[in-house]
Amino acid sequence: MVSETKVAIKNLYKIFGKNPTGMINHVQNGISKQELLEKYGSVLALNDVNIDIPARNIQVIMGLSGSGKSTLIRHINRLIEPTSGEIIVDGQNVLDMSKTELREFRRHTASMVFQRFALLPHHTIMENVSYGLTIQNVSKQDASERSQQWIDRVGLAGYENYYPNQLSGGMQQRVGLARALATDAEILLMDEAFSALDPLIRTDMQDVLLGLQEELHKTILFITHDLDEALRIGENIAILRDGLVVQKGTPQEIILNPVDKYVTDFIKDINRGRVLRVSSIMESKKLKNGPEIEKNMIIEDALQIISNAEVSEAIVTENGKTIGSVKLGRMITAIARPSEKTGQITNYR
Repeated sequence: MVSETKVAIKNLYKIFGKNPTGMINHVQNGISKQELLEKYGSVLALNDVNIDIPARNIQVIMGLSGSGKSTLIRHINRLIEPTSGEIIVDGQNVLDMSKTELREFRRHTASMVFQRFALLPHHTIMENVSYGLTIQNVSKQDASERSQQWIDRVGLAGYENYYPNQLSGGMQQRVGLARALATDAEILLMDEAFSALDPLIRTDMQDVLLGLQEELHKTILFITHDLDEALRIGENIAILRDGLVVQKGTPQEIILNPVDKYVTDFIKDINRGRVLRVSSIMESKKLKNGPEIEKNMIIEDALQIISNAEVSEAIVTENGKTIGSVKLGRMITAIARPSEKTGQITNYR
């Protein structure tokens, strides 16, 4: 079943510098980001970005530093104004909103979690989490009760009267997440939200987010430069380079079919066996006998089952019913490191 689109980004351009609107024609005629900077002193941040973000899914935007990720997410709530394009949320163009409409959109529809936490240093944890409710004019008692619920959910019960500088980085980001969730906004914008955290704490925060998402089903736009993080939490991924979307798809699609060397270099060092699922490489042929493997099982686990059974293929099932089969050779090919594509520029910056 195809998910409804919650946010539609259409033909979005952002150019910094003099006469940005006039620069669009140069970009559309093929001028590179570097040439635009050298000839006109303008910086191309976003180049005709088109992304449909499904409702209740996690959409990851990833790319190297300077690719336009953070610029893009800040267009959703108009912290940055575009040069040209549309951002449609529930059928309404955010770029056409009045100041009052935009203020209400930020208060009620889209919450944001920042990389550096952006907590109010002289306010307690309870006051920080309650902040979005306070500016919604929610009563103090109601705001306190709702905030306490989210403080408990992110594992910070007992820290309500502490101040941000008394907490670790991971705990501060839990506060930021609780603050964003407390407003009950339908859209969650997360800009490199876990990038400043240590690896173990980052994994823990990913678990917290995924656990909450299973229950809340928010529409989440998640920005990261870390492929492992993108593959772990993203239901859909868009990869940016120099402000241009170079590939969109599910994690399985991107790993199995990288469009160019840039994407290939991104994915070449990941553990493919822990990301790819049997469903992405299965065949329709049905077997009469053999070990059974659920279609959503990762290949690493499926290989163990086939190895233990000492066979070369297995039955693939869904909800207990046979839907196809998978061969050992195909699984091994799928998890092998992709071959290098030659003849393309490798100077990423």
